[in-house]
Amino acid sequence: MRKVKTIKLLMNWFVFTLLLLSLIPAHADGSEQAVYKQQVDKPVSEVYDKLYKSLEDARFFVVFEPNIGNNLARFSKKWGDDYNQNNISVIRSMVFCNGWYANKVSNSDPDMLGFCPLHLTVIERDGKATVLFNRPGVMAKNSPARDLLKQIENEVIEAIKQGLK
Repeated sequence: MRKVKTIKLLMNWFVFTLLLLSLIPAHADGSEQAVYKQQVDKPVSEVYDKLYKSLEDARFFVVFEPNIGNNLARFSKKWGDDYNQNNISVIRSMVFCNGWYANKVSNSDPDMLGFCPLHLTVIERDGKATVLFNRPGVMAKNSPARDLLKQIENEVIEAIKQGLK
């Protein structure tokens, strides 16, 4: 009886260990995170225009600029305590596209046109701007367009880095 309990305990420990190991990301350096994130110790007002210009210099043309924070603020009274619990003072987005890349993606895998246009979101908390960008190369793991989407992703990330200098 004691032997059976010991075996069950060991099996449970083994299963628990396997579950924990399955939660560890494949790349500990975060290189396969679905969302690229970069923060700077500057307010959005100081980096937004530079970021916009850097995207356009890299041939990713901004076609729409929703000010999500202003839109959400209109609901602050209605939502009460549920409004802006993370104290984000600015939420702005840039929707952008490169027509040449869009054509290449459509030729390679039309299903990946869900990434056209691309977008990034800039938030501010405690005077620090954070840029968030959904990485198409990570999300398109099994697509024939993956290499192209990784190239696009890398160019956008480089534009973000340049815009936040």
